[in-house]
Amino acid sequence: MAVLPIITIPDPVLRKISDPVERVDDAVVKLMDDMLETMYDAPGVGLAAVQVGILKRVVVIDAAEDKEAPRPIAMANPELVAIGQTTRVHEEGCLSIPDVHVEIERPSTVTVRYIDRYGKEQELEADGLLATAIQHEIDHLDGQLIIDFLSRLKRDIIIRKFKKQVRTGGD
Repeated sequence: MAVLPIITIPDPVLRKISDPVERVDDAVVKLMDDMLETMYDAPGVGLAAVQVGILKRVVVIDAAEDKEAPRPIAMANPELVAIGQTTRVHEEGCLSIPDVHVEIERPSTVTVRYIDRYGKEQELEADGLLATAIQHEIDHLDGQLIIDFLSRLKRDIIIRKFKKQVRTGGD
């Protein structure tokens, strides 16, 4: 397994729509494993393949609490098949937008259908942080970021800050 470099804004690849996975083969399983290692190293709760520069519909998530044993989930082609009626506001961060947190209101429960690391179709009902993380990572696969939930002014300020960091070498 390897820790992969995480792409940050303003890199335009983060706005691209990811392609479906044809089948879960050894290369996809290796990608899932590398993404999990990268996510844990960061540390984060979830990671989409686009965040490591690979435009495939692959996400990894581990919403275990600090004191719990890890509960990693790797998904190829995740698709929301049901969303709950109630919502939850949660402060979300993103490994591709370091040190930025945005309060986002999302459905508090979801059902997601995906292909697991063994090539089997699965369906998972999720709530709380796991439901939020699933929605966040699927947004990445569709080229959406947490800053898209902000006003245009706030979003532009954040993007300008990151563009300046790129120009000045991180200062």
